[in-house]
Amino acid sequence: MKDGEVVVADCGPLIGLAKKGVLSIMKAKQIPAFTSEEEEREFWANHDATDFIDFSQAKRALMPNLKPTLKRVSIRLPESLLESIRVLAHKRDVSYQSLMKMLLAEGIERELYAQKE
Repeated sequence: MKDGEVVVADCGPLIGLAKKGVLSIMKAKQIPAFTSEEEEREFWANHDATDFIDFSQAKRALMPNLKPTLKRVSIRLPESLLESIRVLAHKRDVSYQSLMKMLLAEGIERELYAQKE
């Protein structure tokens, strides 16, 4: 699976599309009309979606706006470099970890862009 590509498994979007007639993946059981999200959450907590939806027709979907999964990493930095990052972060009013992510992303983008030229 590529970044931003998921297998649709969440019932909510499928149910909404099925109710609107965009997808015809409903099984024999009808999904009740809910008066609130709380009622819908409670319903799905106690019912199996496969009784209502035919997941054999599910297709891969690209969702580029999903937040990426974060992975914790550990790196050793010279204390002076870490202190410089903290000073810069303070000036920008962001956490030093956020600043490090921004600087890494900018550097990687710059390197990738330079390779295309």
